[in-house]
Amino acid sequence: MRYKRQITLPEIGLDGQENIARARVLCVGAGGLGSPALLYLAAAGVGHIGIIDFDRVDESNLQRQVLFTTDGVGQPKAVQAKERLHALNPDIEITVYDDELNAENTPDLFQAYDIILDGTDNFETKFLINDAAVKYKKPWVYGAIQGFDGQASVFDAQTGPCYRCLYPEKPKARIANCAEGGVIGAVAGLIGVTQALQVIQLVTGHESFEPLIGKLWTLDTKTMQTRILNIPKNPDCPACSKKRDDVVLAYSSPVCGFVPELTPLQACGRSNSCLIDVREKEEWDQGHIDGAQLWPLSKIMAGDLPDLPQETEIILHCQKGMRSLQAAQILKVQGYLDVYSMSGGYEAWVSCFGDASE
Repeated sequence: MRYKRQITLPEIGLDGQENIARARVLCVGAGGLGSPALLYLAAAGVGHIGIIDFDRVDESNLQRQVLFTTDGVGQPKAVQAKERLHALNPDIEITVYDDELNAENTPDLFQAYDIILDGTDNFETKFLINDAAVKYKKPWVYGAIQGFDGQASVFDAQTGPCYRCLYPEKPKARIANCAEGGVIGAVAGLIGVTQALQVIQLVTGHESFEPLIGKLWTLDTKTMQTRILNIPKNPDCPACSKKRDDVVLAYSSPVCGFVPELTPLQACGRSNSCLIDVREKEEWDQGHIDGAQLWPLSKIMAGDLPDLPQETEIILHCQKGMRSLQAAQILKVQGYLDVYSMSGGYEAWVSCFGDASE
């Protein structure tokens, strides 16, 4: 019997396993945190798992995102995650959303699930998750990692504080994400597995369990010291002190600074521009815009920049228009003066003009 070892535990038992099988968990992000969390939730038999992630697998992900393999580089993370999880446990239902979580799709998604698991690495999305969780009365399991440090918590505004009680607004200082600041893969694994355990505690609800509601658990892996800090509920919180109907969902993409965008039609009309494809080679090989140059985001993030005069007009594109924004921001910081991102990416180009590479 697949779940015998956990059913044997009196804190789980048959009733707890039935609760796990009935649970509906949405994982926002299938990266460093989402990968280990999803593996253990699927293995535990969570009956319905939703995965939302708009990104593609990059070779640099493989050091910590253990759901993916070298063969999956260039493929949608959400789709690859579903294939891997179904290979592990074919008895569960998995729904994938190859999209970015935003203010428009959040209401339908959150109302379809019982618990939200945070696998993100930016404040913008965490604030959106929190505000939607307050609005729709959903508990969510928070995780964050940077370098050798990690932290986790459970936010449930019905019984404790929310994330904005801890962080009322985004810090003014920019915090690097994993791709920019670096992280040890095993740290992501420790925090992701802790998040999975918190989900199981919430779902099974045994009286001996003490989920991290109102508590922030921190881990310093250099010394292996842990701390648990109490999070007080803020009576003036900008989210959970309001009536639920008054909570407004807002979201801006976590890209630092302004990057102008062009539609495919506008980009096509700028014949003197240099068109750069920032996808990975595996994606390029499946189809690309005739005349574009391949220069993957992974190279740009590693400091390997296009050998172009800095006054050159550059139009960047990716698959859907998100990675090109990130690449454009990096080029702007490095002194390139005239940089654009093509909205909608390669998919929008194909919708307008077809695949010229075929």
